[in-house]
Amino acid sequence: MQLSEFDYHLPEDRIAQRPLEDRAASRMLVLNRKEQRWEDRHFRELPLFLRPGDCLVLNDTRVFPSRLYGRRAGVAALPIGKNNPKREEYLSGEVEVFLLRPAAGDPGTWQALVHPGRKMRVGERVSFGGGLEAEVVARGAYGERTVRFNCGDDIYERLEQVGHVPLPPYIRRPDTPEDRLRYQTVFARETGSVAAPTAGLHFTPQVLEACRAAGAAAASVTLHVGLSTFQPIHGDVLEQHHLHSESFHITGDEARKMRAAVRLMPVGTTAVRTLETAMQRGGLEEVHGETGLFIYPGFQFQATGAMLTNFHLPRSSLLLLVCAFAGKELTLNAYRHAVEAGYRFYSYGDCMLII
Repeated sequence: MQLSEFDYHLPEDRIAQRPLEDRAASRMLVLNRKEQRWEDRHFRELPLFLRPGDCLVLNDTRVFPSRLYGRRAGVAALPIGKNNPKREEYLSGEVEVFLLRPAAGDPGTWQALVHPGRKMRVGERVSFGGGLEAEVVARGAYGERTVRFNCGDDIYERLEQVGHVPLPPYIRRPDTPEDRLRYQTVFARETGSVAAPTAGLHFTPQVLEACRAAGAAAASVTLHVGLSTFQPIHGDVLEQHHLHSESFHITGDEARKMRAAVRLMPVGTTAVRTLETAMQRGGLEEVHGETGLFIYPGFQFQATGAMLTNFHLPRSSLLLLVCAFAGKELTLNAYRHAVEAGYRFYSYGDCMLII
């Protein structure tokens, strides 16, 4: 399959730049796979589509302030030609470090995306203020670097002080104190994500209670969102693409809840990937590990019975997963309808329920 088959036109004004004042006020496009149709609804109506025996599967990962802005140490001493057009930018020393995940067994060493990546060589240091510094200790592809901080076990505490909410690049504004609350689900518990599982952002405690009143249970899984979830697909042949690994786990208690369900409804693509990874590794049991599961049309789902998800970027692995579950033609036609009907797209946008 070619990546170009999974494209659609989205006017820029359809990309939500801020969350709605009320989390649960989003619109919800409901796709019925069996009847090959859709209908316009609102997220608060989700309990109407639930029944006894259903189980919502929630990703309880918590986003941490993983975007850092700093300055290169000793940058003025670095050689650069006087006539280089980027001399001022280079000498400014401004650096953005986007943390991805900690190195195994070392809380002070992280994989990261660094901009401008070409300028950051092994051995260079970056200061972020508040006494926090990092050194580049290894280089990778596509701007990836390994950085080591001058602190260890208290890194998350330090990031809360100097880090920024990792809003995606299509949100064209600086992060605000409001984002610390709103770019986080109400059921977030396990710190470790650099992007929110955005389908969960619509839920409030009241909506969760209404879902339980409709007879549905709720179970939690954890997948820490990293580069695999939002990285662009390089190349046009899907079968040649590979996702980065992301850590996940399911506890024994939560696995038992899911095994008792008649229909599992994962909330978000990360919950889908967690469930389907578990099924490939022996079923819904307690499991801890890494997953790079890439789901695209032709994938055989073993656990997912329905799905709640946001609208995703063209040509992205997330859109491919939705097409795999709902069908490419139905999905893309529904996306075109959503564009024409004025739905809000992406992280702070509206959602889609696929049944």
